[in-house]
Amino acid sequence: MVDILAAGAVRKMKTSLGAQVAYSLPLGENEIPMNALLGKSLQLQYDGLINCVACDRKTNKSFSQGYCYPCFRRLAQCDTCIMSPEKCHFAAGTCREPEWGETHCMIDHIVYLANTSGLKVGITRHGQVPTRWMDQGATQAQPIFRVDTRLYSGIVETLFKDHVADKTSWQAMLKGDADPVDLESERQRLVHECQQGLEQVREQYGLQSVTELVSAEETRIAYPVLEHPTKVKSFNLDKTPTVEGTLMGIKGQYLIFDTGVINMRKYGGYHLAVAEIN
Repeated sequence: MVDILAAGAVRKMKTSLGAQVAYSLPLGENEIPMNALLGKSLQLQYDGLINCVACDRKTNKSFSQGYCYPCFRRLAQCDTCIMSPEKCHFAAGTCREPEWGETHCMIDHIVYLANTSGLKVGITRHGQVPTRWMDQGATQAQPIFRVDTRLYSGIVETLFKDHVADKTSWQAMLKGDADPVDLESERQRLVHECQQGLEQVREQYGLQSVTELVSAEETRIAYPVLEHPTKVKSFNLDKTPTVEGTLMGIKGQYLIFDTGVINMRKYGGYHLAVAEIN
């Protein structure tokens, strides 16, 4: 027997930091509290319909986690500099949407260290702390710099890339928590190794452009996981529209089933029905 809990267009899971991260899955106008479903048999059914997360038009294919092709080509939030902020189009005078750039890029950003599948450096808007860390599946995170713009955050992150990873191995992240890291010691090491580059950034953009956060508070994050998978098999709704299994955990933006894992953020705009199998 299948009991439909909710149906509608998917958005990325909402998170709340506590003793364990609390997750809810938006489906249209509904939200499903996901932690309460741990250990239960669920079915996810994709009905073949996708609506763009920006303009809501129907689209046969999703681009950049939920956009139709016209929006993917038009919106600043889909431009290449979002993934490579050191190539900021606003700073170059070529931003697709200068007003959007003013409110999202020309504001304070945080450069941080996190422990996801291991130590990594990352950036986020100051208002996205700690949401960004939970979305990445980090078990530890610590701000290390506050910078004036997204451009500066990208430049600082690039300095650190030569000394520490800037990406997460999502498979390793889902298989279990990485060994704890002394983030403050790593911060001190990296600042020392990158000191010359940081001084050059300040000389070019001003002393206040990059502010070092000395001994900032570390955030520890625990996820609702009953059992980590030993092998990671990823579901693809475009190829397999029905997903069934026992929900064994939630980490980052992934639902972990005993039959495989699915990145819910990847399927923004997809119309799903989520049901409990009794």
